[in-house]
Amino acid sequence: MHVHKNLAKISSPFPNAVVTIGNFDGVHLGHQALFHEVIEKADAIGGTSVAITFDPHPIRVLKGNGDPPLLTRFEQKVELIARSGIAELVCIPFTPEFASLSAEAFVKDILLRTIGMKAIVTGKDYTFGKNRSGTIDLLKSLATQYGFEVIVSDWILHSGEERISSTKIREYILAGEMDAARKMLGRHYQISGTVISGRNRGAKLLGFPTANIALHDEVCPKTGVYAVTVECLEKVFWGVANIGYSPTFDDNLFTIEIHILDFHNDIYGKNIRVNIVERIRDEQKFASLNELTDQIRKDIHVARNILIAWASPDASL
Repeated sequence: MHVHKNLAKISSPFPNAVVTIGNFDGVHLGHQALFHEVIEKADAIGGTSVAITFDPHPIRVLKGNGDPPLLTRFEQKVELIARSGIAELVCIPFTPEFASLSAEAFVKDILLRTIGMKAIVTGKDYTFGKNRSGTIDLLKSLATQYGFEVIVSDWILHSGEERISSTKIREYILAGEMDAARKMLGRHYQISGTVISGRNRGAKLLGFPTANIALHDEVCPKTGVYAVTVECLEKVFWGVANIGYSPTFDDNLFTIEIHILDFHNDIYGKNIRVNIVERIRDEQKFASLNELTDQIRKDIHVARNILIAWASPDASL
């Protein structure tokens, strides 16, 4: 997949471009269905499959308050879209100036003239352009005028009932409902970061070394203890993560601490990816370090059994 971050550097339109447009935060099963439809249509007309996205998230620019928290940081989003088979990814820098572009100008100047759009695949609620004035009806009107096809896809429903959406997935993650989030994402929710120094209590004080990472723009799961898998050193390991404030220590500092099972490497300064598999319990304040240590042993046992079950050939979405 080719990634284009500057419209001005697209020297010529893509041949028979079939386009879909969105933030694609999470690259969830609904997004993946759109990409599949784009690829199928492009194959049918001998064209080029194109996804158009934005960075930063438009709502962050329009509201200016850092919301919404992201399901996927930009690099992971690119990686996941590439896995779908899309040929070209165009990332448009979202600025106040771009937000002021009219819907018709967006279609004529960007989609038609720059991208070479012959067909667009979109969801039923898609809007675009200044003040969201671009609607499906406007697209269809412009399609008649300029000679492109509009394909409106049905929403993808989970279990035939609930619409899959980035907003709903965020709600599940914030509530610690990781299995519900997984069923919409098509994979476990993942956070990533560089391993940083913690408070020097994991190995020294408790006997359980931890890798500590800091969140940046991602959605933070509900505080608690989780069974996780950890991708680092080009391998996948099992682990237990504590997300929260470690109330036993009364320092009120938020941390994400991951104890990687059966692991003894020094990974300070290394980037790791943490797949949040299942929430085990709430955070809890213990009367002594011995009680906390005993509970950590129990958490490790529970996490190991959860991860054994997920590793089973019978485990599925």
